Formats: sequence, C-alpha cells, structure tokens
Amino acid sequence: MRVELRPSLASHVRLQIDPVTSEPVLLSPENILTLNETSHDILTRCDGSKSVQSIIEELASEYDTTAPSLSVDVIQFLGELQQEKLIILLP
Repeated sequence: MRVELRPSLASHVRLQIDPVTSEPVLLSPENILTLNETSHDILTRCDGSKSVQSIIEELASEYDTTAPSLSVDVIQFLGELQQEKLIILLP
C-alpha cells in the first residue's frame, strides 16, 4: 500500500457506536464489524483528507511510540479493509 494515498470509508459503510453495546462498529450492508480501540482510532481518521502516512504519524504521537513501529499493523489493517471493499484509497 502506498502511504501517500488517502483512505476513506466506502460509500456503503458507516462508522458508529452500537446503541446496545456502546462499542464502536463498522457497518456495511453485508456485515457488522466490532472494532477495538486502535481500529476505531484508525478509522476515525479515514475521511479522505489524510494520507496513510499522516494517520500513522498521528497515531504514533497519540500512543507515544514511533511511526515505524505502527506502520506495518496500520497498513495491514487498512489493506484488509480495502480487500473487503470497506475503504477506498484516494490519490
């Protein structure tokens, strides 16, 4: 995945808090994906305005760690969501 691309939720996907469990979820017509805190933190930044690299850098700062230590996991997570057509990558 090219880190200069800007991830955005696909048009058929919504990020919200489940009203019953109060857990963050990613909803699509085909499924519901319950998110952990880190996944939620990544997806709240996927608005099409920030590059993958800037998302990694923001998270590194927030979690008080280095960007290289997060990059593999963030890129893998976004890649899986892209394969499932839950996010799109904008130039």
